[in-house]
Amino acid sequence: MGFVFRRANNTPDIFKYNTKIAFITLRTTLTYILLAFCLFYYQISVAQDLGTTSIEAKKPKKKTVLNISKDSLKEPSKDYLKDSLISLNKQDKEKKEVIQGIITHNAEDYTLQNAKNKTVTLYNKAQITYTNIDLKAGIIVLDYKNNTVYAKGIKDSLGYHQRPVFKQDGQESEQDSILFNFKTKKALVYGVKTVQSGIITYAEKTKRVNDSTIYMRKLRFTTSKKKRPDYYIQTNKAKLVPGKKIIVGSSNLVLADVPTPLFLPFAYFPLTDKRTSGFIIPSWGDSNSQGFFLQNGGYYLALSDYFDLTVLGDLYTNGSWGFRTESNYYKRYNFSGNFSLQFQNNIQGIKGLSNYNKSSSFNIRWSHNRDTKSSPNSSFSASVDLGSSTFFLESLNQANNSRAIDNSLNSSISYSKNFVGTPFNMNITLKHGQNTNTEEITMTLPALQLNMRPVYPFAGKGGAKNNAIQKMGLNYSMQGQYLINTTDDEFFTAKMFNTAKKGIQHNLSTSTNLKAFKHFTVSPSASYRDVWYFDKIHKRYDPTKVNADKNLGAVVNDTIGGFNRFHTYNFGVSLSTNIYGTFNFKKGRLKAIRHTIRPSISYGYTPNFAKNHDLQVQQSSDPTDLRTYSPFKGGIYGTPGSGTSNRIGIAVNNVLEAKVAPKDPDSDEEDQKITLLNNLNFSTSYDITKDSIRWSDVTVSAGTRLFKDKLALNANMLLDPYQLDKKGEKIDKFNDKLFRIKTVGITANYSLSSEDFKKDKESLKNNKNKRKNNGNGAQDTPDLFGRNNKNANDFSNTPENETEVKETLLYRHKIPWTLNLTYTLNYSNDGFTSDITRNILMFSGNVELSPKWGVGFNSGYDIKNTGFSYTNLNFSRDLDSWRLNFGWTPFGQRTSYNFFIGVKSSVLSDLKWDKNKPPDRVLF
Repeated sequence: MGFVFRRANNTPDIFKYNTKIAFITLRTTLTYILLAFCLFYYQISVAQDLGTTSIEAKKPKKKTVLNISKDSLKEPSKDYLKDSLISLNKQDKEKKEVIQGIITHNAEDYTLQNAKNKTVTLYNKAQITYTNIDLKAGIIVLDYKNNTVYAKGIKDSLGYHQRPVFKQDGQESEQDSILFNFKTKKALVYGVKTVQSGIITYAEKTKRVNDSTIYMRKLRFTTSKKKRPDYYIQTNKAKLVPGKKIIVGSSNLVLADVPTPLFLPFAYFPLTDKRTSGFIIPSWGDSNSQGFFLQNGGYYLALSDYFDLTVLGDLYTNGSWGFRTESNYYKRYNFSGNFSLQFQNNIQGIKGLSNYNKSSSFNIRWSHNRDTKSSPNSSFSASVDLGSSTFFLESLNQANNSRAIDNSLNSSISYSKNFVGTPFNMNITLKHGQNTNTEEITMTLPALQLNMRPVYPFAGKGGAKNNAIQKMGLNYSMQGQYLINTTDDEFFTAKMFNTAKKGIQHNLSTSTNLKAFKHFTVSPSASYRDVWYFDKIHKRYDPTKVNADKNLGAVVNDTIGGFNRFHTYNFGVSLSTNIYGTFNFKKGRLKAIRHTIRPSISYGYTPNFAKNHDLQVQQSSDPTDLRTYSPFKGGIYGTPGSGTSNRIGIAVNNVLEAKVAPKDPDSDEEDQKITLLNNLNFSTSYDITKDSIRWSDVTVSAGTRLFKDKLALNANMLLDPYQLDKKGEKIDKFNDKLFRIKTVGITANYSLSSEDFKKDKESLKNNKNKRKNNGNGAQDTPDLFGRNNKNANDFSNTPENETEVKETLLYRHKIPWTLNLTYTLNYSNDGFTSDITRNILMFSGNVELSPKWGVGFNSGYDIKNTGFSYTNLNFSRDLDSWRLNFGWTPFGQRTSYNFFIGVKSSVLSDLKWDKNKPPDRVLF
């Protein structure tokens, strides 16, 4: 039994080529070294220099200068030099085209040539470079008598250092010593260390037999960057075929130098500059209702340089099964994206018993982005998430409970284009919305939007807009939709398209503004709307039809195809101004309070267009019993407005700010501006054309930030000025009290962390800068449900930069932590009864027990129903080269847990242990 390891493509750029072992460089590397040494000897035999020597290929110097150091041997005879020169010149002629560049060498202490033993020695920080080859070592010895080259480190009181380091084309290897025969092209490498694609390998002895075969003894490989790795895979022997593969014998996983009982009889690692296919090892576990299972096992296919395919499967002992396909694609400067299709066949209970149930569900996801560099004037993007409404509730392979409690799925595919040289741009969108509770599905296939940027036909020279006429802008837009409303049962059936609605709407508007009485702004506007439908409703009375009261005689709807249209228009004008009031204080740090009031009043007029299109139908056996209806009812863009609208709108916006002096009166700090009240808004309207109940409800909203922007408080209220009759209908009579409160909503967000309790000035400064740079974040609701995870084994997806070793202290009395609180209260009053409809406190946070231990939690308490909401606990441990994660939902309908421990690096991502208990399947 054996396993084939593959490279997992977890990084965004899935086409970064990686190989498993860096020994691929040995074949060409050592050959170039020896050829370089051969020519190097040629120069040394003629001259010896303590400095750096540069030799140009094929052009030996005619005259040589001999410079022998005090430690060198006796001067060689002239005859010997002459014979060597003739011999090497002859070899050089026979081996033309071998040396293709300049060779340089250097040694800090000395360069020594031994004519008797025919050796050349470089000592202390010896270095040789040739084209793209760089060799460094403590000692380099060339033996031209035995046709060998030997490189090693220096051993002294400091230990063994200056080990040979070889570099070529960005590849680097370090070893204890190298012995190479440039005649037979065989080599022995001792204590080699290589780093490539995130894998660090150690081999005590490596033997190069020929160009295609290399044998290694006592090999270790790991992704740990420590000097003493925290784990490695150890094998006694391995065979390397450069550029193709490495075959490993019996292997053993070692943790902290302690062998584990985990063995593999053999393993295969592809060595290539391209992505490779391979098996994916599944995770195992057991479920209360489905029995034992294997999950997320399958095969990875590297189909081309631009996209790949992963096929995964799940198998359960009770007969349930599922499969998933995932594909990532990427083309630089063009596009990128990913696609996944999941299907599962779930079985509950035992066949033949009453609790037996069999169901299937699916989910499709697609994400696509096009690089703006490929087409600056157009764009295409896709974000698709559709499938069965019960998929995440019934899923047996999903650790993401937040998706299970979310009752909506949404998709969007969009194409946009700017028409260069014109003010027009176009956007085509395909949308999908799905409510998993009601199983209702809404789709627009497609939605067309054509917009025109504002055009100023009366602008002056150079586009000047100095008066109301020149500021008059013209806007145009067109929308078209093909709208489908269906359910899960009718999805992708003929009935889904038979009930589809379609229409086109044109909008034309113009507006301008001008100053009035110095302090007021008048903004007149006008708009025109033209709606096109391609069918309409015709109602008729059918005396043979049974109505809702189970009596004969009912109104029947007929849909008549054909082109139909209607138009509407309205006019409006608004008047607004700003009022400032400042209250100054002479004592204390509070210097001033400024109150800003922005009142506005508007008027709008819309004629009655419905009277030109409304029809009547008999609704009972009495021919005079008629009912008025609009043939456009149910249309995408509504119906013509009924009745004349003569409405006056009133709105008031308030902002309250304070100016506070610094604590130290002698400091150079500027006065601080604090917002006491972000907004306090009132709005209502009055309809002149109505004969009664002319005032609309008053809308009130307010918001503020307190405690150094830590607390964001928002409230809204709806006030009804009219009384109700016994049936709950409004009557034209004001309340005894000014208003009746209909609804109230309060939301409070509070964020707290250990940084808030630090007293040092640096901490206060950092918090101040954070608020200044990032703004007030307290008004944003914290992410109480955490990050969306796709599958149970997604804990292995760790950024490469997180693999760096972190230093930790044995004891810390200060533990960093964060806490986010959200409180929501809703109140309603229908005039007869009142009730608090929602009263929930939600909380989430993190505690960093140490730099490598983290605990996260999110939960909530429903005060109205006295119970906890969805609760989840997360524990994580950074194990340097490894990562441990444990997620637990302790109670509720989605009780589950998942445990993961595995290597961070994507190269050995299959080295993991993943165990999970999926949540019990929810059918209703």
